[in-house]
Amino acid sequence: MRARVPYIDRIWRVKSSLDLAEPLTASEAFERLEPLLQEQGTEYAMRDDRLAYQKTNPGAQDKLATFTAGELSVASEAGMTRLTYDVTSTALFLCFLAPLAFLAFGQFAEVINELEKPGLIAEKEQKEKEEAEKDDEPDKDIELHWIDQMLGASTPDKSDEEDKKEEEKGEEEEFEGNHSPTTAYVFAGIFFLIYLVGRVLEPYLLKRTFRAALSGSFQPSDPDYDTGTNVGSTGSSASGTSTRLEFGN
Repeated sequence: MRARVPYIDRIWRVKSSLDLAEPLTASEAFERLEPLLQEQGTEYAMRDDRLAYQKTNPGAQDKLATFTAGELSVASEAGMTRLTYDVTSTALFLCFLAPLAFLAFGQFAEVINELEKPGLIAEKEQKEKEEAEKDDEPDKDIELHWIDQMLGASTPDKSDEEDKKEEEKGEEEEFEGNHSPTTAYVFAGIFFLIYLVGRVLEPYLLKRTFRAALSGSFQPSDPDYDTGTNVGSTGSSASGTSTRLEFGN
């Protein structure tokens, strides 16, 4: 995902840099970074001090799976090596859209409830009317069991039963409808939390991965990968899962 919209693209775009004390040329730095690109569905190109890559359906073991496209550049400053990178993440973008989608579902449920409200209220009023008609019927004396009569128990007061009915009606006064938006709002909150965690954690992990690769401590996921691959040659692992392309202007 290469869309660039000022300020808004920070949702899915990460721009940063890291300094390495060891002085490296661009070709040496890219030679150390190239194992990161030797993964399934990866296309990349190098020219001078710049590298661009694009990933399609990356595997779970891919260290750059979260950031599926990006550009890297290497510069030497004051005896140090600076790697500057500009990468984008489709996963972060979709994770940001998910809460908005669930919020839309919740709002849609509330709209449906409002549309259905008149009919349900009419149905409720009809039931209350029928219950009222039953209540208007002559009261029948409640006969106690002969054992209760012998024990001197008092006759139940019907007002207690009426109070219970009034309480039940009061609890049902607030109309909620048949489609609760609560679930949608809960999922919206969960995905928004996931996005916030990912937006902070993933850039940190990316920088750590680049630092490990440049320091020579990175271990490629493909055990058959030849770490001595020359930068000027076609980029491909033993399994031939990545493609080296011409660098586009």
